[in-house]
Amino acid sequence: MKRHTGLNLGCCCECILEPLSLPESPACPDGVAAVESSPSVPCIFCEECYVLAEQNQLLKHMIIEHKLVIADVKLVADFKRYILYWKKRFAEQPVTDFCSVIRTNSEAPLEEQDNYFLLCDVLPEDRLLREQLQQKRLREILEQQQQERYDTSFHGTCMFCDEEFTGNRSVLLNHMAREHAFNIGLPDNIVNCCEFLAVLQEKLDNLQCLYCEKVFRDKNTLKDHMRKKQHRRINAKNKEYDRFYIINYLEFGKSWEEVQSEDDRELLDNLEEDWSDWEEHPVCAVCLFCEQQADTTEKLHLHMQKSHGFDFLKIKSELGLNFYQQVKLVNFIRREIHHCRCYNCQEKFQSKGGLISHMEETKHITFLPARSTWDQPQYYFPTYENDTLLCTLSDSEDLIPEDQSDVVPVLSEDISSLTALKRSSILNQLLCEENSSHDKS
Repeated sequence: MKRHTGLNLGCCCECILEPLSLPESPACPDGVAAVESSPSVPCIFCEECYVLAEQNQLLKHMIIEHKLVIADVKLVADFKRYILYWKKRFAEQPVTDFCSVIRTNSEAPLEEQDNYFLLCDVLPEDRLLREQLQQKRLREILEQQQQERYDTSFHGTCMFCDEEFTGNRSVLLNHMAREHAFNIGLPDNIVNCCEFLAVLQEKLDNLQCLYCEKVFRDKNTLKDHMRKKQHRRINAKNKEYDRFYIINYLEFGKSWEEVQSEDDRELLDNLEEDWSDWEEHPVCAVCLFCEQQADTTEKLHLHMQKSHGFDFLKIKSELGLNFYQQVKLVNFIRREIHHCRCYNCQEKFQSKGGLISHMEETKHITFLPARSTWDQPQYYFPTYENDTLLCTLSDSEDLIPEDQSDVVPVLSEDISSLTALKRSSILNQLLCEENSSHDKS
């Protein structure tokens, strides 16, 4: 499965992962501050405004009236903030400082020629803006998904049998998949689940099939149609559903179809290919604290333990870190070291060498800050784009704690008297205790 690849943040400023800050009221051109808090989106060049749902009308207006074309606008994560940013920038400098100029009818007389302006991510400032908007949206979506995954206050009704469910959203989704063959995907792949279910329920209330989207005369005819035609699923081509699937927020500059086309299934097309001369490249993972590289992760962990006193495997085991927590810890340490800042006492140094000497002498290198400091969504993003160490991480379930490393013998029970065994079984005792607690409640 292809994981999200981050941006190359190694040489960027510290605030690269912070939300994009748009101009405050005093620095804005006239009218921009007021529009920022309104539901409308203004034209970049004039005072014409459109509601956000009429985005295409605004784009059409800017093309016809101002000759401005915005490339790949469907991939802009926050259209309104994007427009407000460029409205301010175009008020400060001429449009030709930012946009490529496309001349139409170049062979016609000069008076019949038109100049169109293309705003696209070839411009570094535009690409950085798009990336920051994408990162901000991804952080918000990941936080929302995390909240929904562990929410136990969910309450919903099955769309097919009207049975009510409370607790976690997965109870209802799994019920509809198991009992009604209606599968909209794994619960962990869905975000804004309540809104998603409300959209689907509204379509059914309007007697519309969720798959072919035809409208029927009554509820029973609709149910029979969806059951017989096996239309108890959603239309994957309906873009209205895209915002409810986490995959649509992961890759900057790509739609979910493009991301999905790059998964492991593409290997099926190359089953007959000869791999006999294939050679595995060495790992070449880099130490967290110095420039030392190693061709295996085992050598790298040994180097960090002996040279710096940092035992990553021990920390991973003691804290019980899963894969994503290890990713965030590595990215956190990388970022702090890049900024020459001790992650224990927050003291800053002029050079990385001075920082490492301080951390080794004070033993600060072995003591991590509170989990809440580094276990944050912003550290899902790699500090360095080609950080091979991230690719070698694994869940901690394969580690055996030191105090449990001895072999523990397993003795079988005496099964000569099954009746006596069942009566004295610890499982039987636990079952009795469970039934007793239910009776009391």
